[in-house]
Amino acid sequence: MRRSPARVVSLVPSLTEAVAATGPELLVGVTDWCTHPAGLTAARIGGTKNPDVAAVAALRPDLVVANEEENRPSDLDALRAAGLDVLVTEVRTLPQAFNELERVLVAGCGLDRPRWLDEAEAAWSALPPAPAPRHAVVPVWRRPWMVLGRDTFAGDLLARLGVRNVYAGHAERYPRVPLAELNASGADLVVLPDEPYRFTADDGPEAFPALPAALVDGRHLTWYGPSLAEAAGALRAALRR
Repeated sequence: MRRSPARVVSLVPSLTEAVAATGPELLVGVTDWCTHPAGLTAARIGGTKNPDVAAVAALRPDLVVANEEENRPSDLDALRAAGLDVLVTEVRTLPQAFNELERVLVAGCGLDRPRWLDEAEAAWSALPPAPAPRHAVVPVWRRPWMVLGRDTFAGDLLARLGVRNVYAGHAERYPRVPLAELNASGADLVVLPDEPYRFTADDGPEAFPALPAALVDGRHLTWYGPSLAEAAGALRAALRR
């Protein structure tokens, strides 16, 4: 029988928040990008794309939690080569997020299923029927402009709220698209999150003069963890403005 881990390193901000909200005593290492919850005291082990493998190994974790999109295969292979147990998640839809959160917390960390996960599932299940669909471009970066493409968690959340991503059928998941093409895409809305690029009322909307802009909390749109419980209502309200 597998022993429940006593020491966990998280290479994913969303999973850091999930573990911290459920079994904070387990966390011994987190990335420099792990900002929630405030006051994390676990050791910092570098970025999501460039973790310090030696520093992770020195923490002697029983489990390292990672994500196939946020972490590089070469880093995960190096951690395994150091003898560490690495649990890799894949989150591209809301149901996947719920399933993977339970796998990490219950099967991986040996914790009880948290109440916040039930509350998050209930919040998304209780959404009213989506209004008539709006078609949006969803930039995640500028200089160069990059947008949500196919098969993304954020795109799935937006679809559940009645917002269809114009580039959902693109061959790439995060394509680079010239600004002129974005403005000529047929969208009737631009959705601007504040991460990974920090779009604001003064930085972003002016590039889309013919489109109404919805400024949304990037954590609500892209993080899978405790924030999902409030994300359904918060995103719905932001998109209706």
